[in-house]
Amino acid sequence: MRDTKHLESFARLRAEKEKEKNLFKNKIKAVNKGANGTFEYTIKEGVNKGKIADGRILKK
Repeated sequence: MRDTKHLESFARLRAEKEKEKNLFKNKIKAVNKGANGTFEYTIKEGVNKGKIADGRILKK
């Protein structure tokens, strides 16, 4: 009896978490590269002033 209660509660919690994950996964939209001026942005201040903000600089 005791084992089935734990298994049922575990299964219920796991189903709830899976449902929540699917809701968030479907909510996410793809981002367009270069949208809103984010691609090849020139840095204006700091040590990287004048450089283009691409993957090499932003990963550091």
